[in-house]
Amino acid sequence: MVDTTHDTAALGGSLNPPTGSNGRGAAREGAEHGLDRALAQSVLARLKQPLVLVGLMGAGKSCIGKRLAGHLSLPFVDADREIEAAAGCSIPDIFAAHGEKAFRDGERRVIQRLLGNPVHVLATGGGAFVDPTTRALVKERAISIWIRADLDLLLKRVSRRNDRPLLQNVDPRAKLAELIELRHPFYAEADIIVDSADGPPEVTLGRVMEALGTYLTEREPAAS
Repeated sequence: MVDTTHDTAALGGSLNPPTGSNGRGAAREGAEHGLDRALAQSVLARLKQPLVLVGLMGAGKSCIGKRLAGHLSLPFVDADREIEAAAGCSIPDIFAAHGEKAFRDGERRVIQRLLGNPVHVLATGGGAFVDPTTRALVKERAISIWIRADLDLLLKRVSRRNDRPLLQNVDPRAKLAELIELRHPFYAEADIIVDSADGPPEVTLGRVMEALGTYLTEREPAAS
């Protein structure tokens, strides 16, 4: 496992190539923020498995995932959006009509299907990696990256949206603190851990790229 720390605090779908702000635009933004294109080329040449981003809501999985995919010229997929597209309704509606268990069952099937596709970047929902079957599947078929963020940063970000099923009719800070306690031990099993920066997403993207380069180097066979 690569752990980077910094001072700043049923269902399925197809893969689409990165375009617009999710593809070339993200790559241009990365170049403007001084991201290392040589590192990106080196990572891409050695990458043989999908990259799966895990972490709590508000950590920035989709935001960073889109930029990571653009920087590496890979397809990006958001598992939650794939679930909604296949179900024909929103995730809050799935929770309301069928409950969390039905959602997790569908989520598991989505991720299993997507991980059978060629190399891509996949952002997962906050509870996906907690599921033991999904976690084992990701460990077998992909490289997992935990985008870690502290409570204050998570709260700041989730307050921008009011469609989080687990935050309905509860104290958001208390609920997030509970989820941190419950889920962080599972996220800690990820291959790579990167702290989310409270600033431009390209800062976090740079951390992900550095950690990914280190991880791939450590996995290379020793020269004889």
